[in-house]
Amino acid sequence: MKQTLKQSILQQRLALQDSLIEPLATLAADCARVWGQRETMDDILIAKFETIPKCTFLYALDTTGMQITDNVSHTGLLPEHYGRDRSQRPYMKEAVPVSGFLLSEAYISLRSSRPSLTALQLVRDETTGKALGFIGADFDLRNLPFTAELYEEPTQWQQIKGDVAIRGTLFQQHRVDSLLDKDFDQAISILTELITVRGMFQGVFHFSSSRATIWLVDDPFRYRLLAHDALSDPDICFAYPVRPYPEDALIPPKSIRPILHNLKELRFADDVIYLRSASINIFNGMISLTFSCDGSHYMPYQEFLDKNLGFWLGSAS
Repeated sequence: MKQTLKQSILQQRLALQDSLIEPLATLAADCARVWGQRETMDDILIAKFETIPKCTFLYALDTTGMQITDNVSHTGLLPEHYGRDRSQRPYMKEAVPVSGFLLSEAYISLRSSRPSLTALQLVRDETTGKALGFIGADFDLRNLPFTAELYEEPTQWQQIKGDVAIRGTLFQQHRVDSLLDKDFDQAISILTELITVRGMFQGVFHFSSSRATIWLVDDPFRYRLLAHDALSDPDICFAYPVRPYPEDALIPPKSIRPILHNLKELRFADDVIYLRSASINIFNGMISLTFSCDGSHYMPYQEFLDKNLGFWLGSAS
C-alpha cells in the first residue's frame, strides 16, 4: 500500500527520533551533574557532539528558555549564542511529553532561513527530580538522511475550490472563442501524435490563451511552450523524434484521443461553465480540469472517460 504524505513524513520523524532518544538522555544526565557551570557544560557538549547524528548545533537552556551554554557545532564553540532568549522559538512553545523528549515540528531557522527542527531533552536533578532545563539539538532538514519511500501522489479523485472572487462573478462572464477553439480538432490530432508517438508524457493545455506546455521523455526537466500556430500545424511533429510509448505509463495510448475529445466537449458544453485549462500525465494516469468557476478536479483517466457530459454540467459549478 502506498504511503500518504503524512505517513511518509511520520516515518522520517520516527527514524530520527529513534536515533536521538538514547544519546540525548545520556547527555542530559552528564550535564545535570554540572548544571550551571558554563565552561564544564561546554566541554561535555563538545565531547558528546558526535554522538548526536547529523546535529547542527547543541546547547543547554534553563527552564525559561534562556541559553546557558555556548552553541556547539562541528566547527567548535559559538559563544555569541550564550544568553540568547529562545523562549519564543517554535520548539519552546510545544508541550514536552512525559518522557522528557520532544522532537519539534519543522520551522524556518533564524540563522539560515532554512527548514529545520529541534530535539529537546528535559534535564532533571538526579537527587530531587526537579526540572533544571533542557538540552537542545538543532537539525537542518537537508542534512538528514531520507529513510522513507519516495512519496507518490494519490490517484483518487480530488476536487479543489479556487478563487472565491471568480466564483462570485461566474454568471457575469461568457466563453469567447479562442484561436485554439477554432482549430480544436486539428490540435487533438497533433497532440495525439505527440503523446503516443513522439515522447510527450505530460501536457498542460490553456484553451483560453491557445497554448500548451509540454514535457518530453527525452528532456523531462525542461518544458516546451507550444502556441496556437504550433498546435494547428502538423509540421510541428518534425521537431520531435519518434519514440516508443512508455511501457510503464498508466494511460494506454488508445485512450489519448478519447481523453482529448472529452476535453473538447467540456470546453464547448456551456458558455458560462466551461473548461478553461486541463492537463494530462501518462505516468500518473491523472487528468486535471480547471473550469471557468475556477474549481479544479484531479482524477484517474478512466474515471474521467466514464463521466458523461451531464455529470459535469451538474457538478462543475
